[in-house]
Amino acid sequence: MHTKYTDFAPRWFDRLCLKIIDSVFRPMSLGSLVMILPDGRRLSYGKGHEIEAVIQIHDMRFFRRCVLFGAVGFGEAYVDGDWSTPDITDVISWMLLNHENHPTIAADRDKKSPVNWVGMINKCYGWFRQNTLRGSRRNIADHYDLNNDFFRLWLDPTMTYSAAYFQDPQQTLEEAQVAKYDVLCRKLQLRPTDHVLEIGTGWGGFAEHAAKHYGCRVTTVTISREQYKYAKERIFRAGLTGRVDVQLKDYRHLTGTYDKVASIEMIEAVGHKYLKDYFATIHRVLKKDGLVAIQMILFPDHRYEIARRNTDWIQKHIFPGSLLPSVRSVQQAINATGTLNLYHYEDMTPSYAKTLKIWYHLFNKQIARVKKLGMDDRFVRKWNFYLCYCEAAFKMRNISVVQAVYSRPNNLNLNDPLEFALSDKDQAFIGQL
Repeated sequence: MHTKYTDFAPRWFDRLCLKIIDSVFRPMSLGSLVMILPDGRRLSYGKGHEIEAVIQIHDMRFFRRCVLFGAVGFGEAYVDGDWSTPDITDVISWMLLNHENHPTIAADRDKKSPVNWVGMINKCYGWFRQNTLRGSRRNIADHYDLNNDFFRLWLDPTMTYSAAYFQDPQQTLEEAQVAKYDVLCRKLQLRPTDHVLEIGTGWGGFAEHAAKHYGCRVTTVTISREQYKYAKERIFRAGLTGRVDVQLKDYRHLTGTYDKVASIEMIEAVGHKYLKDYFATIHRVLKKDGLVAIQMILFPDHRYEIARRNTDWIQKHIFPGSLLPSVRSVQQAINATGTLNLYHYEDMTPSYAKTLKIWYHLFNKQIARVKKLGMDDRFVRKWNFYLCYCEAAFKMRNISVVQAVYSRPNNLNLNDPLEFALSDKDQAFIGQL
């Protein structure tokens, strides 16, 4: 949200903030950035060619917003039209490339910085969006209950809103999303006799794929009412109501036991305070020799504590209450709540950068239809900034996405997950469904 009271700042303060931002940008020597001021002056930073970015400033208040609100103010200024660029991803990538000298984007509160003097406002915002049972429903509704028709405009036909699994350059997004579902099924070694729990339904793509192609039963839970309605209808249309049970339920209320557990990019919505609850639930409902497959977006360990103590632009405007875990925070939560042991681990970060790039182009092809749904230019700028911000973060490997598979010790049924194949008997059974 634009901080309206800063509009009353005198012009001398804007000029002072320009000098502060100029002093912050000046040491950044990797790649290059050209900043064009409203009066036509051009300020240049860096002489490298790794990334070449351009920012056009339309309103001088841009500088005070960066000084006062750091990375959050930078993003809000874009959404409000204070600056523009031919390529948002290049701008963010340039800043990430120079992040050691860039407190505006790096958000490293352990360093002395002339930027983000009143960041406590955003930190307080995060305190009020924690994932209690009621808070989780509100946080999820703010994003996923936006409008199924909106997401249908630019997601692929599988309606999948998570990283695809690209294996060759010729794959379409739809093919790569199906490949993601299938590789997770193989890593879980799914069989027709399995009862699978999915934590976080999305729009039902994984549940449909697992039941249709592996013959297993699936119980899938979500707290998004819009996704629940869509997934229920999807499973009905697919003729899988006898094998897939879609439930509107918080994962903390789960009962029963399951052979396998899958969770695709849901852990990011859990939050630091509830990571132990998440893994305690999995440990409680998983059968003795069960398998767990989690696709998750991760912060680097060295940035996790800083990230969890602050609220960034994505948390404030796109995914309230969210927090990317880190390898260490995940392992600490697992160790504190049970005996799960890492069995298989695969990084697929480049696939997410490609997924986001495709989403960005698909979204922008549908702008006219997006506006017919009632969204305005400001909404479009917000979503463009979000998609490009995330693409840059994955492209520059400032965050990563992985698939991790866990089991308990002494599970003698484990095989190489990528070489798993259904037996002829299982395939015959599935063919009769």
